[in-house]
Amino acid sequence: MTTVTATEIQNNFGKYLQYVQAGNDVIILRNGKEVARLISRERTVSFLTDALVGVLKENYDDKAIREERAKKYENLD
Repeated sequence: MTTVTATEIQNNFGKYLQYVQAGNDVIILRNGKEVARLISRERTVSFLTDALVGVLKENYDDKAIREERAKKYENLD
């Protein structure tokens, strides 16, 4: 993973695009703060999955969650 400024990525976008296509990540800073992360399309799913670790509870049942949400909106008519 590499950290670069917004100006650096703007001036050398092709270089960083190749870097990302090779499977690496680029963090983009503006005024010293992280504002964006550039990752390859292939790594997007694993990145999002890793970000959700700990967010979802142990027994995640999407059918039960959908049914619960549907009940909230049944009586809105």
